[in-house]
Amino acid sequence: MAAPATADICDANAAHVTSGDLRVLQQKFKIYGQRRAFSGPIVTVKVFEDNVLVRQLLESQGEGRVLVIDGNGSRRCALLGGNLGQVAQSMGWAGVVVNGCIRDVDEINNCDVGVRALGTNPLKSNKKGLGEKHVPVHIGGTLIHEGEWLYADSDGILVSKFELSVE
Repeated sequence: MAAPATADICDANAAHVTSGDLRVLQQKFKIYGQRRAFSGPIVTVKVFEDNVLVRQLLESQGEGRVLVIDGNGSRRCALLGGNLGQVAQSMGWAGVVVNGCIRDVDEINNCDVGVRALGTNPLKSNKKGLGEKHVPVHIGGTLIHEGEWLYADSDGILVSKFELSVE
C-alpha cells in the first residue's frame, strides 16, 4: 500500500499540526532507496559514529516500521551502507531515517526500502556498540518518540503521535 502524500496529510489534519501532534522535520534530508514514499511506526536509536546498534535493530523483523537513527548530525562517517540496506529490505523495514550519513549509495538505491540521510561519506563507522535503543531522540529541533508514526515523501518528513489518514 502506498504511503499517503505528506501534503495531503497536513491538509487533512490541520488541527493536529496546530496542536503539535503532527510535526514537520525541519532538517534537510536527501532521498535514497527505491521507496520514494514510505510510512510506518517509529523505532528509535541514538548513536554517535557507531552503527552496531543500528545493525542489531535492522536484523530484527521490521514489520513495516521505520528506523529513526539519531547520529547527532555527524558527517564524519556513515551509519548505514549497502549491506544494512539489504538487511532492512529483507527484514521488512519500510524505511530508515539517518540524522547522519550513509555510504554505498548505488547499492542502497537498489534496495526496496526508503532511506533519508543528511548526505554521504565513504568512511565506515566505529563498531563499539555504544548508544541507546528505544529512547526519545531530537532531530532538527523535533522530539521523536518510539511508537510514533513517520510519513516521508519528496515533500518532506512528518512525525505524528498516532497513525493518520487523509480522509
